[in-house]
Amino acid sequence: MKYTKLGRTGLNVSRLCLGCMSYGEPDRGAHPWSLGEAASRPFIRRALDLGINFFDTANVYSDGSSEEILGRALLDYVPRAEVVIATKVHGRMRKEPNGAGLSRKAILHEIDASLRRLGTDHVDLYQIHRWDYSTPIEETLQALHDVVRAGKVRYIGASSMYAWQFAKALQVSERNGWTRFSSMQNYVNLLYREEAREMLPLCLDQGIAVIPWSPLARGRLTRDWDSVSARTETDEFGRTLYAQTGDADRKVVQALTEVAAKLDRPRAQVALAWLLGQSAITAPIVGATRLEQLDDAVAALSLQLDPEAVAALESPYVPHAVVGHA
Repeated sequence: MKYTKLGRTGLNVSRLCLGCMSYGEPDRGAHPWSLGEAASRPFIRRALDLGINFFDTANVYSDGSSEEILGRALLDYVPRAEVVIATKVHGRMRKEPNGAGLSRKAILHEIDASLRRLGTDHVDLYQIHRWDYSTPIEETLQALHDVVRAGKVRYIGASSMYAWQFAKALQVSERNGWTRFSSMQNYVNLLYREEAREMLPLCLDQGIAVIPWSPLARGRLTRDWDSVSARTETDEFGRTLYAQTGDADRKVVQALTEVAAKLDRPRAQVALAWLLGQSAITAPIVGATRLEQLDDAVAALSLQLDPEAVAALESPYVPHAVVGHA
């Protein structure tokens, strides 16, 4: 395993982060394809054995059960100080009016709820799970600063939003002397490269870690274009990401298939190697529902693509409409 700093912080994280959206009770929340606790624990154990110290979840994943499963597994397997736990806040957790969003009330309530589910007294990285258009960013940032000062959070991060919004948030924090965002969790992969226009240069300039979600495009970069899985059949959000770009995306997958065949490597390894080779990328958030998927992800760390392979992978791409921010 390789390790790097989380942006300009002193925090060391593995160059792969295990995404835990796949681990949660399937009868809770909106992810019926998720793995229950007994099926999830081997993946967390395997990630630790491979040297992964960085784990990402969210309060809204499987109605909180993802946090519960991750917290119990880590408590059983390793000392708390050896792992970096990231979770998120924004999505709806309760039906009442303040049961979602990034108000001060919501943040102060949800951090305590996440800590209870995770079984820990602090979260290493607390991220806003999208922009809240109904709450002033000043209110959100001051609340996040206060949970850091209270010792409940070590670092804060953001997720998919427009570059102007992220720049505004960084400026507001700077002006008020509040804790600054250290990371950006956004949508970047071979099928969606729009973040390279503004967000990735902004993050490079400001020393912000980039930890992309869906680096393998929800599995679309790992298999033949027309194949299906239990997740593709039930993943409503995933369908919205690719609904308008099927013809163009198919060509990218074909190019990936050809490059992977020449290299005699699985498509997943090649797609991740391309992403890891981008200068702005800190640690892709990889999901796994088969143990060999974790082995592929780690193997990608040692795969260096030559300029010819990179050009072949990138050349079929066409501009996409912005997706993933809402």
